[in-house]
Amino acid sequence: MINIRFYILVRTGAMCQNRMLRSNQLITSTPKLLRKFHSSKSSSVLRRPSSNEQEITERLNNLLVMTSSCKIKDQFHKFFPEILRCLKSSSTLSELPSMQQWIEKIVEYNLKGGKMNRGLAVVESFMIFKNDQISDQDIEIAIALGWAVEMLQAFFLVADDIMDDSLTRRMKPCWYRTNNLGVKAFNDSILLESLIYQILSSYCKDRHYYLPILELFHDVTMRTSLGQAMDLHSTPDPNQSPDLSKFTMKTYDAIVKYKTAYYSFYLPVAIAMRLSGIQDERLFKQAEDILLPMGRFFQVQDDYLDCFGDPEVTGKIGTDIEDGKCSWLIVTALPLCDSAQRQLIETHYASKDPSSVKLVKSLYQQLGIPKLYIEYEENSYKQLTQMIEGIKQQLPTSVFQGFMEKIYKRLN
Repeated sequence: MINIRFYILVRTGAMCQNRMLRSNQLITSTPKLLRKFHSSKSSSVLRRPSSNEQEITERLNNLLVMTSSCKIKDQFHKFFPEILRCLKSSSTLSELPSMQQWIEKIVEYNLKGGKMNRGLAVVESFMIFKNDQISDQDIEIAIALGWAVEMLQAFFLVADDIMDDSLTRRMKPCWYRTNNLGVKAFNDSILLESLIYQILSSYCKDRHYYLPILELFHDVTMRTSLGQAMDLHSTPDPNQSPDLSKFTMKTYDAIVKYKTAYYSFYLPVAIAMRLSGIQDERLFKQAEDILLPMGRFFQVQDDYLDCFGDPEVTGKIGTDIEDGKCSWLIVTALPLCDSAQRQLIETHYASKDPSSVKLVKSLYQQLGIPKLYIEYEENSYKQLTQMIEGIKQQLPTSVFQGFMEKIYKRLN
């Protein structure tokens, strides 16, 4: 048994060092070895795998994904021109040359420059769930759907930046601040959403998972839009003092769950599960039960970085205080305030005046919000790690661990 394990480890290491192997070869070779390992006629292997053997299998899968992740990212980016070609070649756009050029401009500006974590998560998760022979066409479809998720992200961000009067996004002016667009950019956000369904139709209309994935996009878009509506309704009108009674942890949790967690965390994994042929709704619920709290963790980080992050690193200038957002910082700070501090928030929160913003940030420091954030981050990481460990008999933990590795202690 030890010799077989050693062989698999050495074989995996050798494959990882071979830079000439294509990423899908890396993905498919080790699962073959693992199947050979578990299907051997040796009586010592025919028995149910021990927990130690399952751990070896899981670690091998983790190693495989980590080794190929750079290649996946490269493949993902190289596929972008194909996505553009697909979008521009639609029968409708072929009749409108000027709109072909405009679509290309919108997509180029708003999809490029980000970390692409959501789109890449579709591909990486699919490779882990599939754990079997993966064809070039399978990879292509997964990448295309990853770009569809990035298109959804772009749709939300273009609209969100207009509503929040944001200045920069990904270290460049927000789209509505270019080309003298202003509020006309709202229509471009609608165009971005419509392009999602062009991608879905082009790449998987004849597949058995087309309808479930189509419904998944519609469902998550609705949920995210509801979260955005709750976010907007909790903020004060321009030049008005905020209604502090709206800033509760219950309200915050609802906004975060719907506005962020579903599309940023659950959607990529659910797509990958559908692509992999998983149909058991109980497994989708188990994934959701981990991914939604992970989405909250991510949004709390975002809120903290909006206030205390370095714009040179985050790529955007935070405006949550100026906009009067129901953020984690304000809902955490309010219960700690005395009457004078609460009055300061009522006077200066949601003000565009830089001196007011400075006063609110100073109050956050006085109340120890940065320290509370560090404690929250550590406690959340431990809780999420325990939750991931709890589903290892049902779902591959490396999917969820991959998310945690990307967001834990992040600075942007």
